[in-house]
Amino acid sequence: MGAFFQEMLRVGIYKRSQGRITRHVTFAVLAIVIALGLLRLSTIMVKNGPLWQYALPGVLLMAGLWVAYRVVNVPSFADFLIAVEAEMNKVSWPTRSELTRASMVVLIVIFSLAAVLAVYDVLWRVLLHWGLHII
Repeated sequence: MGAFFQEMLRVGIYKRSQGRITRHVTFAVLAIVIALGLLRLSTIMVKNGPLWQYALPGVLLMAGLWVAYRVVNVPSFADFLIAVEAEMNKVSWPTRSELTRASMVVLIVIFSLAAVLAVYDVLWRVLLHWGLHII
């Protein structure tokens, strides 16, 4: 546990030029989650006075942002984010027309299967209803 706390107290950025986009996005998401949680805390603490309503969430926000900043620079996690960005750069993204055609195929297949299942449902309902009247 000591190594983790030492990492939280460092100031430098691990592999500064690599994985910048994924690190920024990950930090932004963590910051938004922290801020939303502390906004909720602030609304809960309104009955305890302005010191508790604003000061406590403010201090926790600063601490949370620092931890989020340091977490994306922990070497093992930063290496993971760097690898994620490298793999995302290898992806061949479809063109707009390919995406439209593939989406149409998926929608047609889904609606066709829904129609087939609806027909089976009606058929079995009629057969079972008819069979119960014979018995």
